[in-house]
Amino acid sequence: MHPDQIPDAALRFDFVRSRGPGGQNVNKVATAVQLSVDVARLGETAAVQQRLLAIAGQKATTDGRVVFFVDTARSQSRNRELALERLMELIIRARYVPRKRIATRPSLSSVKERLNTKKKEGVLKRLRKSPAGLDD
Repeated sequence: MHPDQIPDAALRFDFVRSRGPGGQNVNKVATAVQLSVDVARLGETAAVQQRLLAIAGQKATTDGRVVFFVDTARSQSRNRELALERLMELIIRARYVPRKRIATRPSLSSVKERLNTKKKEGVLKRLRKSPAGLDD
């Protein structure tokens, strides 16, 4: 998926004054980007939407939006690109479907081997103890 394939209706860009680098320009121009994404309008399946909101963590809001704040670059256009890149990474991660874990049982031989090892270790520990009555 390319950023051009994301529906414009799902995105809202707000530009605010940046805290980052920019010299005197930082006090005059709104270079920081706040990208608000309506997850329901992305056109993804419900499962992908749920995973996306879960992965987003604190960036997710209660009304089903994900908010990115980017002020690392000096220009508004570069911050906008970075915000879209972060959104794309999040969408790609959300599309990955984790495989279900299949419960397995240990083989009989591995169980016997584990119990035999435990017995041997117990015997060794008992042999390390001094005999009763000789502790004087």
